[in-house]
Amino acid sequence: MTAKPPAVLIDCDPGVDDCLALMYLAGLHHAGEIELVGVTTTAGNVEVHRTADNARWILDLCSLSDVPVAPGLPQPLKVDLTTTPETHGPTGLGYAHAPAAAAKLQQRDWQQVWEEALATHDDLQLIVTGPVTNLAAFEATHSEAAARFGAITIMGGAVNYGGNTTPTAEWNFWVDPHAAAQHFHSNAPRVLTTLCSLEVTEQFLITPQRLDEALELLGEHPTAQILPDVLRFYFEFHQAQGEGYQAQIHDLLTCMIALGRINFDAIETTMDVEAESPLLRGTSVADLRNHWGRAHNARLVTSADMEAAHHECARALTLLVSH
Repeated sequence: MTAKPPAVLIDCDPGVDDCLALMYLAGLHHAGEIELVGVTTTAGNVEVHRTADNARWILDLCSLSDVPVAPGLPQPLKVDLTTTPETHGPTGLGYAHAPAAAAKLQQRDWQQVWEEALATHDDLQLIVTGPVTNLAAFEATHSEAAARFGAITIMGGAVNYGGNTTPTAEWNFWVDPHAAAQHFHSNAPRVLTTLCSLEVTEQFLITPQRLDEALELLGEHPTAQILPDVLRFYFEFHQAQGEGYQAQIHDLLTCMIALGRINFDAIETTMDVEAESPLLRGTSVADLRNHWGRAHNARLVTSADMEAAHHECARALTLLVSH
């Protein structure tokens, strides 16, 4: 009997690196290595309707018009929404602009997408690459359903490492600190959350040379027409930050780790996130020495094979083109 491919649900906020994550998942889906059962979006890099438009457009370009896309909550749980057009461009995809997709989205309810996916797929894998707003809200109102996730992987936090939004906080956790804190205190998950934080994800870099190699692999694929405009904005942002003309692709690496496609190291620990302090908002803390005496709730990724990640990215682009 042939084993069924793992079912994957991604909650994202496209976002340049989310765009590449969706392309990666599309390649694996077309090859039958995973089943991408749904995409929901959060407000984060841009407003939630734009993140949904962006996700729908990328999936359509990847010939996945049958995969449902639904916008999630339009605001963080308790704080006002802050977006980052200076990082990802005015509509989230750098210099590229997705067409409005309201008709294609069909006003799907994001919670219904999650409920249907959980009801029809054992060991559903959830990957969160934006703020944790939707996950925290779902755990609060659908705790029995949320307990059925077979795996949860989150891109967020900066553990014993400088933040990219404040001196101590990473963007996703800073945007909705209460959601991140609520998730790590939730009783819903039956599995440890795999956390991919900045100290690892910042190491996965796409340079202009890497982009040229990706475009050569993509050839005439529709995504090849937009990828230079998407990434050029991100290159320019990183250069303006003094990090060189290149781009950190956090969310693509997170997907590879979530699916076990590259070697990585992780330690079990207890995570928490500061939500109330204005100075330390969004700061993530790992109790590596068990000072709190609380049960472990996370697998903190501490390193990953970056060269293997580049090979895996190239492999997925080849799969995307060939199907």
